[in-house]
Amino acid sequence: MTGGTGAGNHVLVTGGAGYIGSHACKALKAAGFVPVTYDNLSTGWRDAVKFGPFEQGDLLDRARLDEVFARHRPVAVMHFAALSQVGEAMAEPGRYWRNNAAGSLNLIEAACAAGCRDFVFSSTCATYGEHDDVVLDEDTPQLPLNAYGASKRAIEDMLRDFGAARGLNSVIFRYFNVAGADAEAEIGEFHRPETHLIPLVLEAADGRRPALTIHGTDYDTPDGTCIRDYVHVCDLVEAHLLGLDWLRAGRGSRVFNLGTGHGFSVRQVIDAAAAVTGRVVPVEEGPRRPGDATRLVSGSVRAGRELGWTPARSTLEQMIADAWRWLRVGHYAR
Repeated sequence: MTGGTGAGNHVLVTGGAGYIGSHACKALKAAGFVPVTYDNLSTGWRDAVKFGPFEQGDLLDRARLDEVFARHRPVAVMHFAALSQVGEAMAEPGRYWRNNAAGSLNLIEAACAAGCRDFVFSSTCATYGEHDDVVLDEDTPQLPLNAYGASKRAIEDMLRDFGAARGLNSVIFRYFNVAGADAEAEIGEFHRPETHLIPLVLEAADGRRPALTIHGTDYDTPDGTCIRDYVHVCDLVEAHLLGLDWLRAGRGSRVFNLGTGHGFSVRQVIDAAAAVTGRVVPVEEGPRRPGDATRLVSGSVRAGRELGWTPARSTLEQMIADAWRWLRVGHYAR
């Protein structure tokens, strides 16, 4: 799929200075689109904006959104911008409802007002809530446990309502643990503070933190640690381009899970990181965290069948190798 040249190939990417959004911008540029990053830089990085125009702004600023839509006339929106820390969402739910839900409502209304009716949305498996030890598919009941998951589910509902009322077409992606980095190490995962397992493991291997804490070693799994589904960030953004292609072909709104259908335990991730890096990973064992499920694996049969999506880079070794390369040579200005 390509975006062609000249007018009519701009895509507005909210959160384009963040981890997944910046990878989407690179993929969009390679496909012939002009990715326009819209980001307030609260968690994103200016150094990550390398592939198209940058418009600094907040989702809560409707006038700024209208200005950006008028200037660039995007053919579609890819919406990644969101607050996403579960612990913070439980402690400060109002912040999540305001930023994620109210901000997305502004964005959706601005898109409709500008006649931009193709919308790709980055949702989450957190909309499903706690379905322990079950392979989740798109029909699994959505019972979110916190304001993060609930706000994302609310945005999904908004998209359906605006689809019925305004002809807005949306592709919604729900995904789990995103990992890895750009193969060329131009961009990568860089959170402050870091909360994701693979970068935490690699930081421990590299001596950037004293040890990795394993939260719970008594789960009903082969090695006693939690199991999660990991998908490479480049595979993930490839699905988003396929979703955009789906919309531009006039195929209507659809929901897709994105994952490999296979899970890895915390100890398996640690062992794989040690093998890839040739380093010992110092480990400390701690108690379980409240709400951590034993096994969470995403069913992605629909994405493969209908979009033709194959997560080709999503082996544990490849995700760790790419993340390790980025850790060693990358990072943005602090």
